[in-house]
Amino acid sequence: MNKEEGFIRNRLRSFKFAFAGAWALIRKEPSVQVQAGTGILVTLAGIYFEIDRIEWIFQILAMGLVLSAEGLNTAIEKISDFIHPEFHVKIGEIKDVSAGAVTFAALAALGVGIFIYAPRVAALFN
Repeated sequence: MNKEEGFIRNRLRSFKFAFAGAWALIRKEPSVQVQAGTGILVTLAGIYFEIDRIEWIFQILAMGLVLSAEGLNTAIEKISDFIHPEFHVKIGEIKDVSAGAVTFAALAALGVGIFIYAPRVAALFN
């Protein structure tokens, strides 16, 4: 095997591990399940309301941002629990900050959703 084949094989193996991790998040983490479910609902809404290309881009980025933040939050919580299993004030602060980052991502996604869907939903009632 030459150097290039080894590089490609290692990248493919990395993707395999990454997808396994993403699948584990979806299977095991309730907060990720809620966000993934919300992603499915807004995707269906996008199809129903026939949102345009730019709106799809923003929606996909918003969903990715929230799911990524949830995944990082989960990783930080698991590392924190591993390092210090019993309650500790500093570990609690670390977890709160991590959860706060998810909140920022979720609020940004909510803003994107409002800009995309509020006019369309309002039009249904006019």
